[in-house]
Amino acid sequence: MSKKFYTIVLASSALLLAMGCGEGAKKAPKESAVSQVETLSLQKQKLDSEIILPGELSGFRQVDVHAKVDSYVKTLKVDIGDQVRTGQLLVELDAPEIIAQLAAAKSRFHSQEAKYLASNSNYERILKTSKVEGTISQNDLDQALARKNGDNADLEAARAAYQELQSMRGYLTIHAPFDGTVAARNVNIGTFVGQREEPLLSIIEQKKLRLAVSIPEAYTGYLNLGDELSFRVNSLPGEIFTAKISRMSGALDLRLRSERVELDIDNENKRLLPGMITEIILPINSRSDNFIVPISSIMNTTEGIYVIKIDKENRAVWVPVSTGLSNSNSIEIFSNDLQVNDNLVSVAAEEIRNGSKTNPIPVKPTGQSAGF
Repeated sequence: MSKKFYTIVLASSALLLAMGCGEGAKKAPKESAVSQVETLSLQKQKLDSEIILPGELSGFRQVDVHAKVDSYVKTLKVDIGDQVRTGQLLVELDAPEIIAQLAAAKSRFHSQEAKYLASNSNYERILKTSKVEGTISQNDLDQALARKNGDNADLEAARAAYQELQSMRGYLTIHAPFDGTVAARNVNIGTFVGQREEPLLSIIEQKKLRLAVSIPEAYTGYLNLGDELSFRVNSLPGEIFTAKISRMSGALDLRLRSERVELDIDNENKRLLPGMITEIILPINSRSDNFIVPISSIMNTTEGIYVIKIDKENRAVWVPVSTGLSNSNSIEIFSNDLQVNDNLVSVAAEEIRNGSKTNPIPVKPTGQSAGF
């Protein structure tokens, strides 16, 4: 019975061994799966792009009108929205103290003028008489000359005080410095004005406007005087306006690190208003041919920015790159490890591991921008 038992055990062991060998054969290691990727041929081109920057419209000339002297508003000739011409009377002010001081200064001036004329006449007469020897002493002649010079100095001081008050009286009438529109009025008849921060009136030239925009440092090299830019405003949707660059500051603002640029705009129809915020379309074009790839070819990782190149053995190679200009579809890349006609993965992903075997499928470039 024991022989029969051992025979059964040996047979069972042989059967299990055979089954194990079969399973082992089925589980033999397979070659790792090959990634199928779409590739493109790397080329150099120029990239056309644009950015949107905020700008502000202002009057080509604008001024806040203040009172020079303490006074009261006597007459107000204009109101908000009125069109004014150069030299037009805007405001008349009343300052009785200045009128009284002017009258007194005028009287002093004429009195001093009379004294000088008398002393000058006396000096001339003594000088003429002194030519006859022994008639006039040198001391009398010197005193007459000193009196004449002193009266002349007093006359000049009186003249200066009189002219100063005449100028101050001129400040009581305010005229328009240029053709424009009254944009603000902050006083009424009878208002006391003088050394106040708030202006009486604000005058703005509307037929010609300035459009000011701050250009970030990275884009200052793409603009020149005379370049034409397009812009739009929220109040006129769907309309695009154009203007040429008239002035560039030539230096960066130390706070914003940007260059101030101004464009002059003809606004005869006055559709655009000073103070409007604009969206300026700034075209940015590559200065030279560079490597251009679809944005999908760029892979941003915690270690850096990469593209995936397929080498001659169809293996994936992660190539570190730096980026430049971009638009909605394409971007410039820079790397010493890339050459023209290199095959790059068109849609890069970290699942395509560095050094892994691939099955590249070339795709034809589509789209119009930069060849994609």
